[in-house]
Amino acid sequence: MAFADLREELNCSLCLDIYTQPVMLPCGHNFCQGCIGRALDAQGGSGGYSCPECRAEYQKRPALPRNRTLGNIAERFHSAELEPGETGIPCTYCVISPVHAVKSCLLCETSMCGVHLKVHSESEEHVLTEPTASFENRKCSTHKELLKYYCPQDGACICVSCCLAGEHRGHKVEPLSEASEKKKEKLRKVLEKLSPEREETEGQIQRLQERRKELQEKAAGVTEQINALFRDIRERLSLLEEQLHIQLSMQKVMVSLEVWDLIRELEIKKDEMSPKIRHIEELCNMADPLAVLQEQWESEGADTGGRVEGDTEGADNESRVEGDTEGADTEGRVEGDTEGADTEGRVEGDTERADNEGRVEGDTEGADNEGRVEGDTEGADNEGRVEGDTEGADNEGREEGDTEGADNEGRQNDDTKVPAVGDVDVGLILGTLSAGLHRFLNSLRVNSKLCRQEASGMQLDINTAGNYVAVSGDGKTATWTQVNQHYPKTPQRFMFSQVLSSMSFCSGQHYWEVEGSASGGWRVGVAYPTIERQGECSVSGSNAKSWSLSMYHREYSVRHDRTATMLPGKLSSQRFGIFLDYEAGRLSFYELSEPIRHLHTFSASFTEPLCASFYVSINSWVKLRN
Repeated sequence: MAFADLREELNCSLCLDIYTQPVMLPCGHNFCQGCIGRALDAQGGSGGYSCPECRAEYQKRPALPRNRTLGNIAERFHSAELEPGETGIPCTYCVISPVHAVKSCLLCETSMCGVHLKVHSESEEHVLTEPTASFENRKCSTHKELLKYYCPQDGACICVSCCLAGEHRGHKVEPLSEASEKKKEKLRKVLEKLSPEREETEGQIQRLQERRKELQEKAAGVTEQINALFRDIRERLSLLEEQLHIQLSMQKVMVSLEVWDLIRELEIKKDEMSPKIRHIEELCNMADPLAVLQEQWESEGADTGGRVEGDTEGADNESRVEGDTEGADTEGRVEGDTEGADTEGRVEGDTERADNEGRVEGDTEGADNEGRVEGDTEGADNEGRVEGDTEGADNEGREEGDTEGADNEGRQNDDTKVPAVGDVDVGLILGTLSAGLHRFLNSLRVNSKLCRQEASGMQLDINTAGNYVAVSGDGKTATWTQVNQHYPKTPQRFMFSQVLSSMSFCSGQHYWEVEGSASGGWRVGVAYPTIERQGECSVSGSNAKSWSLSMYHREYSVRHDRTATMLPGKLSSQRFGIFLDYEAGRLSFYELSEPIRHLHTFSASFTEPLCASFYVSINSWVKLRN
C-alpha cells in the first residue's frame, strides 16, 4: 500500500506517469519538463500563462528550474520497479499495488507474481510460460486452442485439432519442446560457424585499426620531417641572405670611403686653386698696364697650381715639357715654345700667360688649362675643353666659337672625366649566392631524411645484360642494339634485352628516377635476383618475381605475373619516379610532369632482395637519372 501511495506522489499530473526530468513552477507544483513545456507553448497565444494544477497566473513565461531531488527519487523508484529477472508485465491479481509477474498461465490467460503463483493450480493443463502480455499468439487462429505441436513439413506451430482434423492431418508433427531443441541444435551449429568468422572479422578490424594507427604515425613522422626540412631551408636561406647583405654592406662602405677620399682630395685641390683664380681675376680687372706688367714680373718664377703653355720664363712646371724651354721646371709634357710656364698637363702650340689645367692644342699664350683647348687662345684660364679663338678667357665648360676675355661656366661637356672609383661588385654577390645555394642543396641532399632515400650510385649490372643491350660507359643507360654485343656467358645473363641493377634492396625506403625513349617499347621496375633468365617469362612483369611499368607504342600499363593494367589518360613526360617501401610492401610509380602524377602502386609481401630492372625492345632506350 505504501509502495502504491509513493508511486501516486511521483506521478506527473499531465502525463500520469512517473516524473521524467521534473521541473518546478514558481507556485511549487512539479511537472515533467517536456509536459509543462508543451502546456506553456499551447498557452503562449492567449497572452498569459498559468499553472495547469492550481491555475496560478504569470504575465511572462515562467522559468523552469530543475527539481534535482525529486528527479533522483523518481529515477530510483523507476529502477526499483524493474528488478533483475523481472519484466514490465504486472500481476493480474495485484490490483491495488501492481507487482511484476514472474509466470503466465496459457490456460487461464493470466500473469502472476510469486505470491499468486504459489496458490495457482499445478495441473498439466495449466501450462506456465514466461510472462507475456499477449496470449493470442499462443493460440491457434483457427481453433482458438493452445499451440502444442510443430509441423516440420509446413514449418508451422499447430494445435491438437489441426493435427486430427485440420489441414495438417496426417503430417508428421513434433512437440514444441522437441522441435525447439532441434532448432536450437541447428542454431548452435550455425553459431559454431559464425563465431570463428566473427573472431576473424574482429581480428581484421583490429589489424586494420593497427594499420590505420601505423599510417597515422607514419604520416605524422613524414609531416615532422617536412616541417624540419623547411625549417632548415628557411634558416639556411636566412643565413645566406644575411651573408649577402653583409657582403654588400662591406662593399658599399669600401666604395663610399674611396669616393670620400677622392672628394676630400678634390676639395683640397679646389681650395688651393681658389686664391690663384682670385689673383688672376684681380690682374684682369686692373686698368693700369704698368701695374699688370709689374705684377706679372714680380710673380714670375712663382709656383702655380695650373698649367701654362706658350712662351714662359722662370716657370715651375709639374708636367712634362717638350720643345724649346727656358728656365722651366717640368713634371708633365709640354709641346711648343714655352718660357716661364707652370704646367700640370700636356700642352701643344705657342702659349703666353696661360694658366691651363687641361690639354691645349694650337697657338696659345698664357693659358692655364685643366681640360683640352683647341684653337688660338690668349690669356685664357680653361678647366674644360674650348674650341675656337679665345683671349683672356676663364673657361670651365666647353665653348665653340670666338671668345675674348670671358669667364665661362656655360655649357658643360657631357664627356666630363670623372675620377675612377670602385663600384659595387654584383658579380661577386651573384657568385656568393650561387655558391651558397649549391652548398645548401648538397647539404639538403646529404642530411635530409627525405632526400636520403634516393638510391644514389645505382648502376646497371653489365653481367646481367642481354647480348642486344648496349650499356653506356657510366652504367646509366641501356639501349637496344641490333648488333650482338657478345658478352661473356654467365648464369646471370638474360636471353632477352634486359638488365638488372648492380645494387639490391632488402629493407628501407628507396627512390630513383628513370627516363625512357618516346619510341619503341620498354619496361622499368623491380625484380628478384632469382628471376628466370631464359624464355618469355623472364621479361619484367611477366612473372611472379617482378613488377614493372611498361610503355609500348605510347601506351602505358603496369604489369605483374602476366597481368597488365592499362593506365588511363595520356602521359606528357618521359621521366618517371619509382618509390620502394620494402617493409610496407609498396612499389609506386610517378610521372614527373608538372604537377607530379601518381600512376600506380603495387602492394606485395616481398620475400627476397629487390633489384631495379630495365627491359628495352627495338629502337628504345632507358636511362637512370641522378
